[in-house]
Amino acid sequence: MRILHTGDWHLGKTLEGRSRLREQEDFVDELVRLADEQQADAILMAGDVYDSVNPPASAEQLFYEAAARLTEHGRPLVVIAGNHDQPERVASVTPLVNRQGITLVGTPVTEAVTIHAQRTGEIAQIAALPYPSEARLNELLTTDGDENVLRQAYSHRVSMLMQRLAASFRPDTVNLAMSHIYVLGGLESDSERPIQIGGAYTVDPSSLSTGAQYTALGHLHRAQAVKGEGVIRYSGSPLAYSFSEAGQSKSVTMVDLAPGGAAHVEEVLLTSGRPLVRWQARGGLAEVYRWLDEGRDPQAFIDMEVWLDDAMSLKEIQQLRKSHEGIIHIRPVYPEMAAAGLLEQRSELPVHELFRKFYQRQTGGAQPEESLVQLFLELVDEDEPGVREEVEGK
Repeated sequence: MRILHTGDWHLGKTLEGRSRLREQEDFVDELVRLADEQQADAILMAGDVYDSVNPPASAEQLFYEAAARLTEHGRPLVVIAGNHDQPERVASVTPLVNRQGITLVGTPVTEAVTIHAQRTGEIAQIAALPYPSEARLNELLTTDGDENVLRQAYSHRVSMLMQRLAASFRPDTVNLAMSHIYVLGGLESDSERPIQIGGAYTVDPSSLSTGAQYTALGHLHRAQAVKGEGVIRYSGSPLAYSFSEAGQSKSVTMVDLAPGGAAHVEEVLLTSGRPLVRWQARGGLAEVYRWLDEGRDPQAFIDMEVWLDDAMSLKEIQQLRKSHEGIIHIRPVYPEMAAAGLLEQRSELPVHELFRKFYQRQTGGAQPEESLVQLFLELVDEDEPGVREEVEGK
C-alpha cells in the first residue's frame, strides 16, 4: 500500500494581508497530480485544514474541491482537525462525503479508521487522533499548575487515547497512526500557533508507542522525522507561511507499506508556492536597486533589512514597493543602532522605544515629535500589536 502524507494546509491564510489563495490552489493542483503520478492508494491529511476556526468561503470551497478531486477514482482520504480548525466545522459535511471514501475526524474518537486500497486489496487501520486539547477532550487533566505535571498528564492522556485506537491493529493489516500534536524534540517556526503553555502541551515520543508501522503527524511546518518507536514524521506545510521558514524546501511524504513490514519513506518536493526570502542590503539602497535591476527573486515575498545613514523618504519607500510587489517589510538599520547594540535589544524593547533612543543619541538628547515616530513606524512596517495605540496615547 502506498500512502501520501500531507498536512498543515492552512487554507485562507494570508501574509501581512497578501492573499495566498492562488498559491494554495496551485498546491492542490500539484497534490492531485502527485497522487496520481505516485499511485497513492490513500491520502492522510494530518490537520490544520484551515488557518482559523472561521475560514473564508473561498478556503472551504477549495478544501471541498481538493477532497473531491483526490478521491475521484475511489482513493480514500482521511482528514483530522488541527489546533487551527474548528473541529465541528471540519466534520460537519461527513454525511455528504462518507460514501465518497472521505473520512473527516473532528474531535477525538474511540475507534480506528478502516480504509481499503483498491489497487492492492490491502486494508489499513488508522489510529487517527485530532488535536487533543483539554477543551476538545472535555476533561481537566490536572489541577496542578506546574508545567511539568501538566506535560506528564497530557502525554499520559495522549498515550491512552492512542493505545485505545491501536487496539484495532492486526497482523494482516497495514497499521498507521496519525495526530496533530507537538512532539518533544520537533523544530518549530513562527507560523505555527502555539498549542502549548510553555512546554506543557508537548508530548513525549513514548506516548506514540502504539505498534504503528508509520505515524503521520501535523502541526510543525518543517518536514522532519521525530525520534521514537517506528517511523514518526511531520510532513510539514505545503507553503512557507512565515519568514522563519525562508529557505525551507516544502514537500509531501510518500510511504510504502505492507502488513507487518517496515515503512519505506520518500520525501517528494513541491514546486508550487512563492518563496519567502530575506534580503540584508549592507550596501544600502544602491545595493537594493542593483538586485532589483538584476531581477533577483522575482516571484518571492521579501523581508528586507537595508543599512542606511539617513532616513528614507516616503518617495523612496513607495518607489521600492512599486519596483517589486513582493516586498513585505522594509526595515532600516543604522550604524549607530548596531554600534549601540540596539539590534540585539529588539526582542526586549518596542520598536518605537528603539527609535526614540536612536534619535536621542543623534540629537544630543532631544525627543522626537510624535509625527516623526509615526512616520518611522510606517517605514519599519513592523507588525507589533499595540505599538501604534501606545504611541498615539490610546
